[in-house]
Amino acid sequence: MHLSTQAEPPVWRISAFYFFYFASVGTLSPYWSLYLDWRGFSGADIGEMAAALAATKIFAPYVWGALADRTGARMGVVRIAAACALLAFSVVLVRTDYLGIFLAMLVYGFFWNANLPQFEANTLTFLRDQPQRYSKLRLWGSVGFIVAVMGIGWWARDASPAFVPYVTLAWLVAIFAASLWVPEAPAQKTHTSSASLRGIVTQPAVLALFAACFLVQLGHGPYYAFYTLYLVAQGYSRELIGALWALGVVAEIGVFLLMPRWYVDWGARRLLLWALGLAVVRWTLIALFPNILAILVFAQLLHAATFGVFHGVVIHIFHHFFYGPHQGRGQALYSSLSFGAGGAVGALYAGYLWDMGGGQIIFGVAAVASAVAWWIAYRGLVIAGNPAHP
Repeated sequence: MHLSTQAEPPVWRISAFYFFYFASVGTLSPYWSLYLDWRGFSGADIGEMAAALAATKIFAPYVWGALADRTGARMGVVRIAAACALLAFSVVLVRTDYLGIFLAMLVYGFFWNANLPQFEANTLTFLRDQPQRYSKLRLWGSVGFIVAVMGIGWWARDASPAFVPYVTLAWLVAIFAASLWVPEAPAQKTHTSSASLRGIVTQPAVLALFAACFLVQLGHGPYYAFYTLYLVAQGYSRELIGALWALGVVAEIGVFLLMPRWYVDWGARRLLLWALGLAVVRWTLIALFPNILAILVFAQLLHAATFGVFHGVVIHIFHHFFYGPHQGRGQALYSSLSFGAGGAVGALYAGYLWDMGGGQIIFGVAAVASAVAWWIAYRGLVIAGNPAHP
């Protein structure tokens, strides 16, 4: 039970951080593999580099989350990590060999992955008993992603991808500046009888949620690492590819606006199952019909479900289970097991299978992983009194 006074969040400051953070994602996710391919790296090399970046999410968020929970200075952690991530990524400007980029991604990822979980925890502390407001703040991250992916797609339609590291560095500077602008949320008081972290994590519903999150991000691994190359191989232009990336995030914005009402009408568990079911549909369509633009457009619209609905629901549920002294580590565990472990395994298998059989195989595996995630969530998130059960 929370014993605190509601504080109004600094909406535009929080929104600005989300905007710049996801603008950097909108640069790296679609175009980093294109840059590495331009540098002459193989599919396996690209998969390993993407896995290295994702793998740091396995342990880094928890290390930083424990530090933030112990000190109570979540925004202090974000500022330090943002500055160090900027310095680490700048190494790729002078080291363009495999080892140099691989190590730079490891160090960069260690600091980069401190940012979002602790910023999310700070935002949810501001929101306290109004977590449904999260979606309307987070949608500005989607706007930032669209600005980046569309702008670069238009700008780079006839250019080499050599500019990608420089644009990324510009966003990292903006992220650090925005972190200085967001204040620390007022401390949140809880009863001294709060459950232990181990007691929370070992609840069946939480274990099922962790497993589903891992599999969902394993399915997204091929998308983030190879979707652009997959479409390039089908003959699509960079401008059109950028538009497809942006389309998915435009749909995501609509979802973030509707999520507060959907929680009331549908409940978190139903929303989660719909998101997972549509993930199966999305990856199957991309695997089977990459040469039919209308189907790709529909599949991109499903990003609203596979990321927007899923992430919003999971944040909502984690906020219920992990609060007070466990909030930072709760958000970190979500990031570690899903975006970290799941993303790393997804990028790694995609890299090796890419050289063997191309995009249809890797997106087929993604569809299977999402189907298993749906079954785990259907069977596991059924405990009475749990917000995952309406």
